[in-house]
Amino acid sequence: MQKGRNVTGKLNSPIRPRTIRAVTAVASSAVMLPVAGCSRVPSFNLLGSFFPAWILCGVLGILLAVAVRLYFVRIKLEQQLKPLILVYPCLAAFFTFTLWLLFFS
Repeated sequence: MQKGRNVTGKLNSPIRPRTIRAVTAVASSAVMLPVAGCSRVPSFNLLGSFFPAWILCGVLGILLAVAVRLYFVRIKLEQQLKPLILVYPCLAAFFTFTLWLLFFS
């Protein structure tokens, strides 16, 4: 016979099912409470489909980072920038967050 189980196979637990259901209901309510604050989603209508604004800001941020890279190459500043794998993603993030704050804050 396994430890913690009776002959019928049920658990020998002092916690009743009603208590477990109550704890589950409280926990699920606590998880859903922060979602209730999202009453207005920052999106806009694009050809009949609502498009999240953060995607637009991300795409524009990447395009601006590419434009800055072309400018850095033209004025020969890219040779002094090290490490490039960090510089351009940080520029893209900077432009993305700046656009978000300017238009959707």
